[in-house]
Amino acid sequence: MEFEILAPAGSQESLVAGVRCGADAVYLGGKVLNARRNAGNFNDEELEQAVDYCHQRGVKVYLTMNTLCKDSEMVEAYKLVEKALSYGVDAFIVQDIGIIRMIKACFPSAKLHGSTQMSIVTPEGVHALKEMGISRAVLPRELTAEEIAEIREKTDLELEMFIHGALCMSVSGQCYLSSMIGQRSGNRGLCAQPCRLSFSADNSKSFDLSLKDLSLIRQLSKIKKLGVISLKIEGRMKRPEYIAAAVTAVKKAIHNEYSIKDEILLKSVFSRSGFTQGYFNNDMSRDMFGTRQKEDVVAASNVLKELSHLYDNENPLVPMDLRLECLKDKPVTLTASALGKQAEVIGDIPETAINKPMSRESLAERLSKLGGTQFYAEHVEVLLDDGLIVPASKINALRREAVQKLCQTEKKRIQTLPMEKIKPRATAGRPYFTARFSDAEQIPNQHPFERIFIPIWSSVEDFIDNRAGVELPRGIFGKEEQLEKRLLQLKKAGVKNALCGNLGSYKLAERLGFNVFGDFGLNIFNSGAADQIHSPILSFELTIDEANTINAKDTGIVAYGRLPLMLTRNCPVKNKIGCEKCWKNGSLTDRKGMVFPVVCSPYPCVEILNSVPVYMADRMREIKTDFIHFYFTDESKTDVEKIISLYKNGNRADFDYTRGLYYRGVL
Repeated sequence: MEFEILAPAGSQESLVAGVRCGADAVYLGGKVLNARRNAGNFNDEELEQAVDYCHQRGVKVYLTMNTLCKDSEMVEAYKLVEKALSYGVDAFIVQDIGIIRMIKACFPSAKLHGSTQMSIVTPEGVHALKEMGISRAVLPRELTAEEIAEIREKTDLELEMFIHGALCMSVSGQCYLSSMIGQRSGNRGLCAQPCRLSFSADNSKSFDLSLKDLSLIRQLSKIKKLGVISLKIEGRMKRPEYIAAAVTAVKKAIHNEYSIKDEILLKSVFSRSGFTQGYFNNDMSRDMFGTRQKEDVVAASNVLKELSHLYDNENPLVPMDLRLECLKDKPVTLTASALGKQAEVIGDIPETAINKPMSRESLAERLSKLGGTQFYAEHVEVLLDDGLIVPASKINALRREAVQKLCQTEKKRIQTLPMEKIKPRATAGRPYFTARFSDAEQIPNQHPFERIFIPIWSSVEDFIDNRAGVELPRGIFGKEEQLEKRLLQLKKAGVKNALCGNLGSYKLAERLGFNVFGDFGLNIFNSGAADQIHSPILSFELTIDEANTINAKDTGIVAYGRLPLMLTRNCPVKNKIGCEKCWKNGSLTDRKGMVFPVVCSPYPCVEILNSVPVYMADRMREIKTDFIHFYFTDESKTDVEKIISLYKNGNRADFDYTRGLYYRGVL
């Protein structure tokens, strides 16, 4: 099995840098619906040229459509897929299950890769991707080697993983910090990276959400044994020199030529106090954290010019086979084969040599002069009758014409089907209430909730006494078997409902026979996505108006609660002050003095909650979804009873709160 080196291309120059340094594939974005909207990206004409450039060099192109899509943007998404397929794009990297459904329904030939933003962390999640028609899973950066091995053992999808580049603190697809603070959503491609600012677990102005960059280039032999086929480099926002250095380093490592010198060069071009292999090695210590230092910036300025020379000129990376027939009384014929294609060019009839006739060796040498192109001569065959001669200029012309023919691109005809129009949503009555509680002790004896859920680690007695459904954790790394055993135990005890915010847990609970309900972590953003999930709690990055118009059966929004802004595998409090000083009462303080509670659990993730709750009791008339959901976290039973009363009466709050993004929206 050969590795695929997958390089980022945020601009044309970065594309050229990656390809000339040896990338086997590139991933890039159009001007819309991609997770790096601040990169240069490619308009329609540039995208077509980029695909031609890459295909002429045997390099695949994957188009990123890895953001959430509004109903109002679905036609634009359709047009982008249609154009990209006509240009020859090899695959689409997707996040939104509504986009996935549209592409599979309208473009049967399209190949799809499930983005890391889909938060697929278990074998069951990968099975869910396969059911959707996805051929490759892009694994989250938070997985350990053992967890990747388990996924490989239990699934047969292609696996792609990040091996170098920036490392987010949050689990991929589960970060809402940037959108809540400044409307710039990571799920919409505009993350402002607030995690790189000061968020301190001990109020010391430290940077407890900023991780070092990932680098697993020294782990390729282990990665190969795990069955991963594609090695992905992060960096569509990075300079071309960075792309060149990273691709070159990975290529050297594949050939066992990666050295300390190469690593130092890679650190110099960009790092945050060095690199980490943390999650992969299951070492989530303080050493994973780092920030961009002055010396890092100085080091980069010293190596950029050196690195730019890596892609100054075309590198001969594509093998070509050549066959020349130079026979008496017949036109000279050159056949060239490369890139899975064959080109034949015909010249003049050779003349009889007066003095020194041509030799096979001299002709082979001339045909091999492919300098300045992307090709090199791998096999050259010459059939030559004795005593003949052809001017060197004509042999050169035949060679150039053959190269030109091989570089011609043929546009594919694609099968397209029309997209169904999104119908207006029927007007709903007054929303009914549902709730989740972090602890059964919070649940009032009398309450108005049609469905209630408590965490899976609650006691069986709590489930029975409160007739509660089970809330499954979003972060289930390596815990799928444990989760299944616990669900079977709860099912036997009579628990029927399951609230799931991860595709893997959703499919698992569904397979085990629970009544499954969709939680906010599924990032349901449009009608096509909502239609695939039972009673979904819509993304709280939608505005009220956008949520109200989602046309699917039984939709809801989170109308009260401290919204989880991050799901993190590495606990920032534990790594700063230690669990013995936290006692499950940790928090982070930002540079403005706002306090964000940090909630841990028996499962391997923590949640960072917003500093104040969303509150909508006095705006209930504006909510037209079928239900509203209450997300209770640190409230007492008395607090809960007060909140219920406020919502029944539509009163204003007498405490600090936010409207979230329901009126601001995300960019």
